[in-house]
Amino acid sequence: MLIATKGSKINISSKKKLEEVAKEIKSKIKPGDILFLYGEMGVGKTTFVKYLINNFQLEYNEKISEVTSPTFNIMNEYKIKDLTIKHYDLYRLNSSKELVDLNIFEKNEKSILLVEWPEIIKKKPNLLIKLFFEYENEYQDRFIKIVN
Repeated sequence: MLIATKGSKINISSKKKLEEVAKEIKSKIKPGDILFLYGEMGVGKTTFVKYLINNFQLEYNEKISEVTSPTFNIMNEYKIKDLTIKHYDLYRLNSSKELVDLNIFEKNEKSILLVEWPEIIKKKPNLLIKLFFEYENEYQDRFIKIVN
């Protein structure tokens, strides 16, 4: 799946642009895909996830969910028709040993995994889409870079 050329950055400073990017990525991903979301706090990772999940819900004429960060419960799960979207936030984990109980990478061809703060994961899956969210211009602008 090619969403953007390697190294290209997309300006997502406006919520409208971030929603457009989420909609474009939604049209390219499929069950079985794993997305790692990198970036500082407040840069737009969870807002991106919200737009992505809400676009899936709109496609299947389902009620729009309030999508929140799973910082305290580690994972939120969204069922949309036959698809399951698992949204992980690993910020509070202290070591990769804590990942064992989560079974993040269990085989499930009907799931899409979205993982915020994936730096703690030592053994990365082979098929992986990395989204790098970053600030520029003294936190005035936000960008996303997509690597797959």
